[in-house]
Amino acid sequence: MGKKLPPSTPTAGRRRKGPSLAPLSACKRRRTHEASGWASLPTDVVHLVTSRLLAGDVVDYIVFRAVCSGWRSCTSDARDPTLSKPDLWPRGWVALCDGDGVRPDDAGEIGFFHTRTARRLRVRLPELRRHRIVGFTQGLIILLNKRTAAVRVLHPFTRVVVDLPSLVPVFHDAVRNRNSLLDMNAAVCSASATSIAVVAWFPHVVIGAEAGRPTWEVLHRGLFLRGILPFQGRLYATVAEGGSRKIMQLYPRSPHPVLAHVPNNFGDPSLFNYFLVESGGRVLLAIHHLTAQHCGVEPFQQNAYKLFALDIDRSELIPVNCLGGRALFLSRDRSLSVSARDLPSVNNNSIYFSLRRDPVVVHSIRTGFSERLAVTCQIHDGKDRIRPSVRPFTIADHLLTYCHPHEW
Repeated sequence: MGKKLPPSTPTAGRRRKGPSLAPLSACKRRRTHEASGWASLPTDVVHLVTSRLLAGDVVDYIVFRAVCSGWRSCTSDARDPTLSKPDLWPRGWVALCDGDGVRPDDAGEIGFFHTRTARRLRVRLPELRRHRIVGFTQGLIILLNKRTAAVRVLHPFTRVVVDLPSLVPVFHDAVRNRNSLLDMNAAVCSASATSIAVVAWFPHVVIGAEAGRPTWEVLHRGLFLRGILPFQGRLYATVAEGGSRKIMQLYPRSPHPVLAHVPNNFGDPSLFNYFLVESGGRVLLAIHHLTAQHCGVEPFQQNAYKLFALDIDRSELIPVNCLGGRALFLSRDRSLSVSARDLPSVNNNSIYFSLRRDPVVVHSIRTGFSERLAVTCQIHDGKDRIRPSVRPFTIADHLLTYCHPHEW
């Protein structure tokens, strides 16, 4: 008979009690617990986070939903097929013109710059092929098909596309001048709570089409437009009428479209330039004019600006003497307002604009003086590149170029 072993000695082949692997350290256990906790955040907390992300940048919202399936399941998809939700638009993003003579449709990509965070993203967009860019609205891109003249609106980060009908019928009926296509600009407006509209303007003709409708319609004829601004789903512009200027609503059409008459008590209105720009949640009217200055023997002309805030509800223009921490970038058909606190290289309480021979000029509201920041250097003759790029560009160069539609 075999000898009986003591109880404390395990028998051969018997499985040892207790864990066979070393237990997790306290640090590892804590990281595992935290990961599962973040993934299972309460729904109301997730909604609180996403509401703040959407108030700032839709790209952050898209990145947030990509973290885990739990967060995606309790949040709405950023790909709105109708593009009718402004909180999902790429607000604050502006397109950068590379300055290398390559058109965006040939490159198939666009660089974007966020004016609040200074983030830069380069996005590949095959949808640009065979299209020409005719407008931007809150980061949305408006494209014109070079062959069919059909219009489409593209969200650059979700790649959602809303197609609109061809311009051919209304163009032959109302515009007729083929060269007017080169001066075409467009903006996205709100047609209803569930659909968008595109308003396009040519010299003296404004047309519009709602997504899902088969045709375009003529909205206005015979208007000399300047400073066109999409604001809160509507479209506004300064209009010349005789020897005066007025601000009117172009879309949607209203029985009382004139909102305010521009004061002309400081010179001939025909010699001024008028700009509408959204700044800090309000509409500003900027009037550029020249004032006579005397320094020594010969007088000279100095750039000057008058600023007004438009009260849409009261149809009133209120004088503005200071921009605070903001800077304006003004151009004939597109203007921009940015916070100089977010972009340290931009001067606050200033206006950036272009003249015929001076591509970048900055005007100080406080001092009333202007300074030239750049000189003209043509790198493209309209057909081919004629010299290398003139990089590096400053942020002011990029933002002012964005405001010039002909650069695109």
